[in-house]
Amino acid sequence: QVQFVESGGGLVQPGGSLRLSCAASGITFSLFATGWYRQAPGSQRELVAEISSGGSTNYADSVKGRFTISRDNAKNTVNLQMNSLKPEDTAVYYCYVRRYSNYPRIWGQGTQVTVSS
Repeated sequence: QVQFVESGGGLVQPGGSLRLSCAASGITFSLFATGWYRQAPGSQRELVAEISSGGSTNYADSVKGRFTISRDNAKNTVNLQMNSLKPEDTAVYYCYVRRYSNYPRIWGQGTQVTVSS
């Protein structure tokens, strides 16, 4: 059974930065694709960034140039560095892992990010 520990969310002013981390256990993390989605109130969950087991990355257009995803396989962790935050980045951020592209994602519990002055 996969377990997650997400950290790093909180309240930040526009233009500020946050770093989200998600540690996964119960799997051989290096074999899994991983990443982050977010869900704002009244909206569908949407992709933020993802990174394959080989290290290839993909970003939503709305965060390109501001967010950076990375993984540390030695620590079973995926990180999301978020810079130049905007109010529209406010959402619950969920990490996930997925073994193969045709397998369902396994989700973390989510962490709240609020960007407000």
